[in-house]
Amino acid sequence: MTDKTTDAATTDELVLLQRDARGVATLTLNDPKRFNALGQEMLAAVQRTLDALARDEQLRVVVLAGSGKAFCAGHNLKEMSAHPELAWYQQLFSQCSRMMLSIQNLPVPVIARVHGMATAAGCQIVAQCDLAVASTEASFATSGINYGLFCSTPSVPLVRNMPIKRAMEMLLTGDFIDAQTALEQGLVNRVVPPARLDAEVQKLVDSILLKPPTAVRMGKAMLYRQREMGLEAAYQLAGHTMAVNMMDEQAQEGARAFAEKRTPAWRSA
Repeated sequence: MTDKTTDAATTDELVLLQRDARGVATLTLNDPKRFNALGQEMLAAVQRTLDALARDEQLRVVVLAGSGKAFCAGHNLKEMSAHPELAWYQQLFSQCSRMMLSIQNLPVPVIARVHGMATAAGCQIVAQCDLAVASTEASFATSGINYGLFCSTPSVPLVRNMPIKRAMEMLLTGDFIDAQTALEQGLVNRVVPPARLDAEVQKLVDSILLKPPTAVRMGKAMLYRQREMGLEAAYQLAGHTMAVNMMDEQAQEGARAFAEKRTPAWRSA
């Protein structure tokens, strides 16, 4: 992602984590032979990494990527077929849902870097991330229906990204959509040729790093909370958040800079 990497460590065979001096962390799913499928071990490894990142006070942005040919192929159906037990399935999907919520609950933006296939729970990850940049070679599907399983948990963030009829078509047919269609339907923010994927992700990262971290953190938390509220409660939360945000010294500096017609001088994070 960047030549400013100061610390790169394998936190688990299934997850690679890189941090740089600016507070940017790149989390890479690392099971290319299984197309980064979300088996129990992978889910546990990702959860451990997200939990550690949530405690990092210097964190500013997370990039979520996949190794090999695919971004993520969703759940490991071979593993699932070996455990035909309701309790086992309930535990698996609870584990997955916790991981998805941890992405949303991270106090900093999470950007999906999608270079290949993102299916079922892999497509869910893309929808769950705050932002997504895709290669023109990326493709997306909620394909569980082709194997007798409606992608119920992937549908949760999917319908919060896309118009419901577009989402329902994906969920009912299991058909793939290409990156350009995903862009047009709101699943991803940007689509670029493969050779430009890292540079385009970096443009988003650089833009976010220029912004005051307090405002970014407060804004992300408020946005997801208000989405689930009624209109009046949402305005109350948003107004309170803005008032508290305005008390932050960086917001005060921004207001002074606007009044004085100069560029804000942000303090270091």
